[in-house]
Amino acid sequence: MDALRRIQVGNALGAFGNGFTVPFLFVYVAQVRGIGAGTAGAVFSAFAVSALLVLPFVGRAVDSRGPRPVLIAGALAAGVGAMGFGLATTAPTVMAAAVLLGAGMAMVQPALATMIVWCSTPATRSRAFATQFFLVNLGLGLGGLLGGQIVDTTHPGSFTLLFAIDAAMFVVLALVAGSVRLPKAVHLPNSPSQVQGPALGGGWRVMLRDKAMVRVSVLGAVLFFTCYGQFESGMAAFATEVVRVTPATLGVALAANTGVIVVAQFLVLRFVERRRRSRVIASVGVVWALAWLIAAAAGVLRHDAAVATGAIIGTYALFGLGEVLLSPTVGPMVAELAPAHLLGQYNATFALVKQLALAVGPAFGGALAGAGLFGPYLAALVGCSLLIVVLGMRLGRWLPASVDEPFRGVPAAVGSAAVPAGEARSVPAAV
Repeated sequence: MDALRRIQVGNALGAFGNGFTVPFLFVYVAQVRGIGAGTAGAVFSAFAVSALLVLPFVGRAVDSRGPRPVLIAGALAAGVGAMGFGLATTAPTVMAAAVLLGAGMAMVQPALATMIVWCSTPATRSRAFATQFFLVNLGLGLGGLLGGQIVDTTHPGSFTLLFAIDAAMFVVLALVAGSVRLPKAVHLPNSPSQVQGPALGGGWRVMLRDKAMVRVSVLGAVLFFTCYGQFESGMAAFATEVVRVTPATLGVALAANTGVIVVAQFLVLRFVERRRRSRVIASVGVVWALAWLIAAAAGVLRHDAAVATGAIIGTYALFGLGEVLLSPTVGPMVAELAPAHLLGQYNATFALVKQLALAVGPAFGGALAGAGLFGPYLAALVGCSLLIVVLGMRLGRWLPASVDEPFRGVPAAVGSAAVPAGEARSVPAAV
């Protein structure tokens, strides 16, 4: 098995463990442990805030030490946090476990993205990111489906078992990462955002001057807030408290999300590879706006259990369709904007944006859920989806043609010389 496939399989197994816990985190904290919806939102924010604290240092570590040791350390820390989560019974202990779990997973994300870039070429990178997303969501969906059959809100021990499985899979990810042979040279595409001379030294200064990267980050924040920031908080609360679906049904909804990804990922990839990336991202906003409108319909029709349940499952399925449009688009876009020596910091910065959205999103969803303001909550998420459409359409004005339309093979200057389209430059890999 080559390095890329080994990395992807290892992370898919880690995602399989996450699937046992992700759909049930809000229910676990708010109902099983009796902490309440508002406090549960704060716990999820602590989970994300811990990631915010470590990510500014993770990118530098990846660029200087290589991604493998960072990934191993992060996976082991996340495993300890997951086990602590399952054993916690009070708000302070849940918060402590959430901090450790969030920090560990934050270390894994940019390290993993960098390893995928190292093990792929410009011609195979979109497919590599799409395959990674496909395998991760397959693991999440299977884990969620199995977890939904195990979980029992009247028996806290069933949740402890789920978190133990999650912790074990993080250990497996660390072992697999340690066994991977990374290439001695990394094939990097022509990076139009690179600059010459001494300016290359300051990672944050380079990124803040990179207007395309700044706009991608702003758009990413809205994307992650609108979808992922609501999965475990506001959306779960709405489904269980308003529509009155069971935790097992949430597992089925996550499985539907995965089913769309499994069926559509490589079909959509053929479409996405021949379209402008900015327009593809804008189309995600349209799909997610429809998803939130269907969720609102589930609330209106909640007295018809079959229809309401179907609408919730349909909402998660539409989220999946938007996700398969994003997976071969956003990750390669960030990598292709990055100067070679700042690849880890660009990936970490985008992960930082994601975690910021995941810190604000659950707090927002938890607060409105705790107050019973589900109407304003759904209206706000429809508005955010429409904002994605606007920002995506405008992003194309700022992206270099070689990044927005890679299928055209447009060359762009790097430093004092251009690299022909379709070619890559090889740089030594810090293993």
